[in-house]
Amino acid sequence: MTNHIVLFEPRIHFNTGNIARTCAATNTHLHLIRPFGFEITDKNLKRAGLDYWDKVEIVYHDDLAAFLAHVSTDETARLHLITKFAEHDYSETDLYTDQADHYFLFGREDTGLPEDFMRENPEKALRIPMNDEHVRSLNLSNAAAIVIYECLRQQQYHGLELVHRYEKDKLK
Repeated sequence: MTNHIVLFEPRIHFNTGNIARTCAATNTHLHLIRPFGFEITDKNLKRAGLDYWDKVEIVYHDDLAAFLAHVSTDETARLHLITKFAEHDYSETDLYTDQADHYFLFGREDTGLPEDFMRENPEKALRIPMNDEHVRSLNLSNAAAIVIYECLRQQQYHGLELVHRYEKDKLK
């Protein structure tokens, strides 16, 4: 069982960097679907302070079709579309407790996921409850963290240590 965060055509490098940090902290694979709104170069990564980029399992896809072809090769794959237009809540009970690989697909910061694609897959759509009278959407990196930690909670934080010991432990 592996968890995956998938970013469709990410536009903002800081969001992608924050999501990569969350992936590194949670043993989550990161999939990036081209085109991007920024360049991924060593210079840009260093400037953004992404010294953990090499600690993340990253898979690049040329387009949505290439990503979907990749997922179709995973017999255990469960694809979840994260969108404010869904009827089902991302935190429904036992949604992620099977032995499947879970792929959480997030749309572009400015336009979300393609409408035709979402209309073809409404049964895969999940939403994070929010009052959208005040804001159009949640920040992409915040939304990714919310969803992956609920997934991990339902999986009893499989693969993550719940207790750490540090040389200079501030609580001991």
